[in-house]
Amino acid sequence: MKDRLNKIVVLAAYALLFSACSNKQQQQQGPPPPVPVTVEKVQSTNASYHDEYPGTLVALNQTEIRAQVSGYVTGIYFKDGSKVTQGQRLYSIDQQLYNANYQQAEANLQVQLTNLNKAQKDADRYHELDKKDAIAKQQVDYADAALEAAKKQVDAAKANVNAVKTSVSFATITAPFTGTIGISLVKPGTSVVAGQTVLNTISSDNPMAVDFSVDQKEVYRFTQLQQIQRPKDSTFTIAFGNEVYPFPGSIYLIDRAVDPQTGTIKARLIFPNVNNVLKTGMSTTVRVLNRATGNAVTIPYKAITEQLGEFFVYVVGDSNKVAQRKVVLGKQIGTDVIVRDGLKAGEPIVVQGVQNLRQGSVITTAPPQQPGPAKK
Repeated sequence: MKDRLNKIVVLAAYALLFSACSNKQQQQQGPPPPVPVTVEKVQSTNASYHDEYPGTLVALNQTEIRAQVSGYVTGIYFKDGSKVTQGQRLYSIDQQLYNANYQQAEANLQVQLTNLNKAQKDADRYHELDKKDAIAKQQVDYADAALEAAKKQVDAAKANVNAVKTSVSFATITAPFTGTIGISLVKPGTSVVAGQTVLNTISSDNPMAVDFSVDQKEVYRFTQLQQIQRPKDSTFTIAFGNEVYPFPGSIYLIDRAVDPQTGTIKARLIFPNVNNVLKTGMSTTVRVLNRATGNAVTIPYKAITEQLGEFFVYVVGDSNKVAQRKVVLGKQIGTDVIVRDGLKAGEPIVVQGVQNLRQGSVITTAPPQQPGPAKK
């Protein structure tokens, strides 16, 4: 037990001696030397560049063509993928049943008109007899009631004729507007069900729309662009890979509300669809020209550090100490990058040597001293 206690005392003494030596060594070394870096002031520029957004081409008008009556397809009167005009016949559905129903409805109408004519004559005759007090009042009332019932029967028969006639017209399906029709989903002889079977899809093709989302912070900017846009203005263009579509577009609308889940709002552009090269569903890049007039802040891209998807720079403060500051980046132009938020023109930042810095580091802009020749 005594030996164990002596060992503990010896270890404690060694620990105290080591701690004292470490503190003395740190006092002799002093604070770390300043980190040599290169510093530049943030510049303001009149750069013109394009903000880019992912977009999707959509038709301004598009609808599914469905059968409104049931039956068998008896004819298709267009070529798949062709352009059709409003009112053009597209499909026909077997009309035999609907024509038979129409003829029956017309015949029923004639019967009801005959009954109405008889009821009218009976009522007129009874009223003449009533004037001579030659018939009971009750018989006159019965004749008037029968006349009113006959009139209602005629109205019902006419309504039935119109309904059946509509079914006959629905057996011929026409284009609701001018546009491009797709590949038919049915063939002649296919049985279709009213309101359920999709026959085809038709969409307008000129002009073509492009939908894309912008951050809610940019709503004011796009609203201003919508108000001042002019014909053939090149502010809005689209690109497919490296190919820029040669015809500029314009803002068609900005959606009514911001999506609270994403903080974005949908905007829609329209473009002329020359030679029908734009197709619904294509992905594209929306290019919005940004003419920054003296308020665009640019810095060398090498001054940026990234942490967990966020971007930072080191700003030089008092006593040559640096502070890390978060920035929002814009378009990269060559070796420089636009800073949308976080920096002001004239502020000094570190552009070289950032990899050796941390929050609160002391810097120097003097070149590091080279070690002299060893003394003999």
